[in-house]
Amino acid sequence: MVIMILEKVPTSLRGELSRWLIEPRTGVFIGHVSAMVREKLWEKCSKSAAAGGVLQAWSTNNEQRFQMRMMGDTSRQIVELEGLQLIQIPHDLDAKARGSVIKKRLKNLA
Repeated sequence: MVIMILEKVPTSLRGELSRWLIEPRTGVFIGHVSAMVREKLWEKCSKSAAAGGVLQAWSTNNEQRFQMRMMGDTSRQIVELEGLQLIQIPHDLDAKARGSVIKKRLKNLA
C-alpha cells in the first residue's frame, strides 16, 4: 500500500496521480502499486511539486511496517530516532505557517 499527501501542488499533478491511486480527500492519495510505479510517482511529484510539498508512505518489512519520505515545503518534518521514523511539528508554528490555515488558527486563538 502507498499513501501520498500533496500540499499546494498544481492540479495537473493531482490528476496524474488519480490515474494510479484513489483520492478520498483533496491531496490525499491511496493505493496499491508496485515498487517501480511508486518510484515513478515519487519522481513525477518531486519534479512537479513547484512550491508545494509531498509526503509518501508505503508498506515495507521493518519494525514500523512502513517507511516514509518527504520533500518540499510542508509544515512538518520526518525525524529518525533510533531507527524509527517520526513526524516532528515545529515549535514555532507561526514562522513555519507563512500565511497558511495554521497561521489563521493561531490568530483566532490570540
